[in-house]
Amino acid sequence: VSEIKNLKSRLIQGLNLSLVFTSRIRNIGIMAHIDAGKTTTTERMLYYSGYTRALGDVDDGDTVTDFMAQERERGITIQSAAVTFDWRSHRINLIDTPGHVDFTLEVERALRVLDGAVAVFDASAGVEAQTVTVWRQAEKHHIPCICFLNKMDKPTANFSIESIRHKLKANPVLLQVSLSYQASFTGVVDLLTNQKLTWGSKSTRDDGRAFESKALDGSDDADLLHAVREGRTALIEQLQEAVRRVTLARKGVPVLCGSSLRNKGVQPLLDAITAFLPSPQERHHHLVRCYKEDLCALAFKVVHDKQRGPLVFLRIYSGTLKPQSSILNLSRNNTERISRLMVPFADQYVETSSLSAGNIALTVGLKQTVTGDTIVSSKASAAAAARRAHGDDDGGGVKGKNADVVLSGVEVPDPVFFCTIEPPTMAKQADLENALKCLQREDPSLKVRADPDSGQTILCGMGELHIEIIHDRIRREYNIDTHLGPLQVAYRETILQHGSATDTLDRSIGERRHVVTVELTVTPLDSQSEVASCELTLADDLEDKLSADVRAAVHNGVHSSYLQGPLLGYPVQGVSTFIHSVVTESGTSSAMVSACVSRCMQKALRTAGGKLLEPVMSLEVTVGEEDLGSVLGDLAQRRGTVQDIQSRHDDDKVLVATVPLAEMKGYSTVLRTLTSGTATFSLELDTYQAMSPQEQSVLLKKMSGVL
Repeated sequence: VSEIKNLKSRLIQGLNLSLVFTSRIRNIGIMAHIDAGKTTTTERMLYYSGYTRALGDVDDGDTVTDFMAQERERGITIQSAAVTFDWRSHRINLIDTPGHVDFTLEVERALRVLDGAVAVFDASAGVEAQTVTVWRQAEKHHIPCICFLNKMDKPTANFSIESIRHKLKANPVLLQVSLSYQASFTGVVDLLTNQKLTWGSKSTRDDGRAFESKALDGSDDADLLHAVREGRTALIEQLQEAVRRVTLARKGVPVLCGSSLRNKGVQPLLDAITAFLPSPQERHHHLVRCYKEDLCALAFKVVHDKQRGPLVFLRIYSGTLKPQSSILNLSRNNTERISRLMVPFADQYVETSSLSAGNIALTVGLKQTVTGDTIVSSKASAAAAARRAHGDDDGGGVKGKNADVVLSGVEVPDPVFFCTIEPPTMAKQADLENALKCLQREDPSLKVRADPDSGQTILCGMGELHIEIIHDRIRREYNIDTHLGPLQVAYRETILQHGSATDTLDRSIGERRHVVTVELTVTPLDSQSEVASCELTLADDLEDKLSADVRAAVHNGVHSSYLQGPLLGYPVQGVSTFIHSVVTESGTSSAMVSACVSRCMQKALRTAGGKLLEPVMSLEVTVGEEDLGSVLGDLAQRRGTVQDIQSRHDDDKVLVATVPLAEMKGYSTVLRTLTSGTATFSLELDTYQAMSPQEQSVLLKKMSGVL
């Protein structure tokens, strides 16, 4: 408690929360593959900036940004955490993001509101699977990046920046050359200044705060001098400002190196962040400029606090935010009041009287706001922004165009893992529903639905670990001992051949008679193996012949059939439907038309011959050569197909394969057992692939008892 009070006191004294020029603000994220050293790097930044007094360690479970119980127990980052600190007269708002593929939404919504990013690489592993994923996410949001080659002290450290060029399609600009590699790593040479930065030989035991900086001279090692000459030749026409311009234009990526765990290289990284990454006003937010000095902010994260209720993180793009002020949620068209305004520091918060454009704020009191919502000061300011967006700033009204000045939200990936969840007793059902409602608001990638047949609650998530963490949070934070059923796989259905059907519905309800006849054809699309949507086409004469209500009823009937296939009731994909004719008698309701079309569709799908599609995952396993045989044997039992085996180092192999999702249950536990915990893997949805007749027969037999 004393340490927390001291921390808050230092924060309040050290941060001039509302008096920082926007040009000196840096909103950045730390992103990387799992175990590359993101959290350790963040911890060193906080220590050298003066906002923590001790160096936290992931293995000891005492880092600032990994404050969840699950994070400290597992030694991984699960949810993004925001911290604010100062470095050389600059304000840095930093978000430490997860590296596991199950929590990719945390990276997505963080990058959506950031201006720059630091990509951390394990110098012994290079560009890994999730590195490519987060890099693509940064590219999608046009985020300028800096690369930090971490773990240069590892025995296998031998990173080639060419892998950045080839695998990430980026243009690396090397700013530092290592003095030495592996356990003897002592420092770097700054190619821009020709200065040699050396950390003491005993720095494995000290805090790395002190280091020596001196000019490189002829007495240094000949190989080092040669490497520095080559590096400086590549930079001879690039000054520091030129590197900044190249970085902001995303035509180049500055590359630095160090060892965060050994407390080396983090201070130059902080200098590079302030020198090369953009301030908020250097990011081109065209839509935001329409608001001028009025408030415009984006909600990008929600967490629930037991005392304060829902806490909403906002990125302020324009205007000023103050406590006890009313705001308009433009996405939902409702008004709410901000009761308190704070600056986030992991799980600690410092109250402030105002925050201006460029900052990241934490608000209390927004009950309805969710991730992706646009926050403005009033309807009048939104209307004024809409007029400016349409080039009509003469005071005239532009009605119905507020949607044009709503900020783009956060893309939420589709879930691929499913399981049932049940409370210990029916008395706890309401508590479970409340817990799931809160967790869904925090984590939009978590979906909850009720099975219409069994009435069970279904959890839909991004992976096995994702579901496991949600289950653990329900138990710890909401004190509900729930039970998880078997994870369910999202199969799909398609058809093998052409199928036609004609159906007539003739019903009398009361004194009213409903008669409709439908003729249609279904045809398989060419790309059945991909995650393909379905198509619907009406005969040319029907477009004008049918009323709008009947056309809508036809669409509803077809699409309702796509939701439940004829084999096992899974959604249908890769099917093209052509409606030849729809004949109705006067007085036939739209509901009857929809029902007839749906029934006719089911007949056509059955005559076309159904086939099951299963989700196939792209798997990448990094494993020692001595364990490669065991991993390959296990994959063979899981119906896996090996596509490539790459040599990373003498002792490491990278196994690239595709495996059906149904066979990946419990894989993380099995892999840890087979390799004594040394192997790592990443998994993402690759495609939906047709099952063989034997595989389909086995699944049908399994499911027949359930159905």
